[in-house]
This record gives sequence, structure tokens and C-alpha cells, in this order.
Amino acid sequence: MRAPAPPEGTLVLVVEDDDTIGRHLDAGLRGHGYHTTWCRTGMNALAEARATTQDVVLLDLGLPDVDGIDIARALRTEFPELLIVILTARSDEIDVIAGLDAGADDYLVKPFTLTVLLARLRAHLRRRPPSSTPEEGPIRVGGLSVDTSARRCLLAADEVALRPKEFDLLAVLARNAGVAVSREALMAQVWDENWFGPTKTLDVTLASLRRRLNEAATNASPRSPALPQITTLRGHGYRLEALPPGPVPRAEPDK
Repeated sequence: MRAPAPPEGTLVLVVEDDDTIGRHLDAGLRGHGYHTTWCRTGMNALAEARATTQDVVLLDLGLPDVDGIDIARALRTEFPELLIVILTARSDEIDVIAGLDAGADDYLVKPFTLTVLLARLRAHLRRRPPSSTPEEGPIRVGGLSVDTSARRCLLAADEVALRPKEFDLLAVLARNAGVAVSREALMAQVWDENWFGPTKTLDVTLASLRRRLNEAATNASPRSPALPQITTLRGHGYRLEALPPGPVPRAEPDK
């Protein structure tokens, strides 16, 4: 059974210095309908991303000129909507956390099969809403305003800068404020209903989201409306507390 074709015109930037792996990825992706560009260094990849609007970047971390983590961070800063998938031999948990925290949407450890990579790409690309889909108005919970149409998050009048998956995760929680949302439901709605990767991706994204919201609350005016807290429900999932307006609570560090 042939895999579904990617959205027409999907551009993939492959950043890989190993010739064998690079050729395999380039040929395999082209054979499945993607339009690819292959770069062997981080700086060339940045230049290519700035010159041509890319949809996906497949990023090796062990590049000859600069660490891939720095490239991921630069790409995420300049291109907030870009899908970044790290492909690396670094398998330690601290490396996975560093990659996701730098802005990657996914993390695949080498060796992996082309079939798994293609499935991950389809899963991520399915989560992108069609440009013609009408968007809902801002969702307000306590002092938070989550505008899914503009993809903006405000705490009172201050904008909170969120990465794409952090924003998507917050949007799901905000739509269900006061309701317990299971880990499975969050993975299905923010990543994909057929997700088969580690759910640690959810934990890392949630921890980063909490940290950014807490930093915004710390810097807000003492008279700003309250920041709703995200409660961990052990063995189930998370709940965004629907708090009434009030002073911003003291931010607590992530545990």
C-alpha cells in the first residue's frame, strides 16, 4: 500500500553532512513527492532557509561548522511556523530535551527507517490547518487571551512568545479550561491521532510552556489579571484552571 502523497509543493531542507545518509534522505523524500534541498553545513542551511521559504527542515546535530542545536534555535526564531525535525545519533534524554527546547517539533534518533520518517512528516503536516479554514475568536481564560487566528497569546496586554507546539498545546487546554484533558487527547490534537513516538515530547513541551507563562507572569504588572495555572493530573493528563480575574500569582519553578 503506497503512502499518501504530501501536500503539493512541500519543500524540505535536508541538513546532513554524511554523504550516504544525505543521499538516502534526498532520494527517498523525492521519491515520495517532496521537493528537497540538501545542505551539508549549518550556515549553508540558514542561508537556504532565508533565500527560499521552506516547509520542513530535517536537521542533523553533528554538523561540521556549528552545532545543530544553535541552527534549530536560529531557525525557530526567524521562522516560527517552520516544521523542524532533528535527526541525530544523540540519544541521551538531555540531548532530546535540548533539541526540543531549542525549537524542534520532533526528534528522531539514528538509525531510523525512511518509513518511520515519512510517517512522522505526514503526522505533523496533517496538523497544519488549511489556510481557508475559518478560525475562532480569541479564547480568554483569566488573564490569558489565546487568539488562534492570529496565533497570538497575551497575558493582559503583554504578548507571550510561544513556539508552534507550545501554542497549539495551550490552545487545546484553553478550549477545555477547567476540564481534565488526557495525555492521549493532547497527543492526538497537538501532534496526531496515530502518534507512535514517545510521549515525553508532550512533557517537554508542557514544561517549556509553563516556564514561558510563568516568566510572563513574573514580569507583568501586579494589578494584571491572574495567570491560569496548568495542573498536572498524575496518571491522566493536564487541566488549565479557569481562574477568576485577580492578581498575578507568584510564579513557581517547574519541578
